[in-house]
Amino acid sequence: MVGYYRVSTEKQGRSGLGLEAQKAAVAAHVREHGCRLLAAYTETESGKNADRPEIHRAIAHAKRAGAKLVIAKLDRLARNVAFVSNLMESGVEFVACDMPFANRFTVHVMAALAEHEGKAISERTKAALAAYKARGGVLGSHRMESAPLTQEQRLKGSKRGAEVTKAKAAGAYVDLYDDVAAMSARGMSLRAIAAALNEAGQTTRRGKLWNAVQVSRVLERAAA
Repeated sequence: MVGYYRVSTEKQGRSGLGLEAQKAAVAAHVREHGCRLLAAYTETESGKNADRPEIHRAIAHAKRAGAKLVIAKLDRLARNVAFVSNLMESGVEFVACDMPFANRFTVHVMAALAEHEGKAISERTKAALAAYKARGGVLGSHRMESAPLTQEQRLKGSKRGAEVTKAKAAGAYVDLYDDVAAMSARGMSLRAIAAALNEAGQTTRRGKLWNAVQVSRVLERAAA
């Protein structure tokens, strides 16, 4: 199994609030079913955001290893029906510890309820802000004049975006670095390493077979 934990704020991530309970639930589920936890991924991000690097790494890892994705509660996965549907269609099995025997229909219903609750929370927040503004309160964007971005700031933003993209590519294969490096150290060619990965059932992060070029890139990232 491959574990996935999520908290919504950095404060929760630092304090362990909610995180320890998720880890305990996953550990108990793994023990109860006599399984092995291959790895675990932790994310600090809103469940409404589908663009989360750690969940994608966890899914890719589970898919490559033929493992099952395990989460403490369904709402830790996403408050988004489309996201859950895409995960189910990806071929990766997943289980929520709070309802381990749920079928596909149940999962869709629970995801829909979680999405509905997320929207309800958002609407209540907007209503509260509107009421505050109506009473004369000043909201953030109106407290000071927004200055346009400088050229330096735009360049930093562009550089940061490139770094994030590069980090995603590097992180996708972090669990394979040691094995690939060890095969290379034994004198295996790039093509031979690719063949070994394919024979072991591993795939690239795009779900394709390995080739010499892909292996070369992973070796470069592992050495960086």
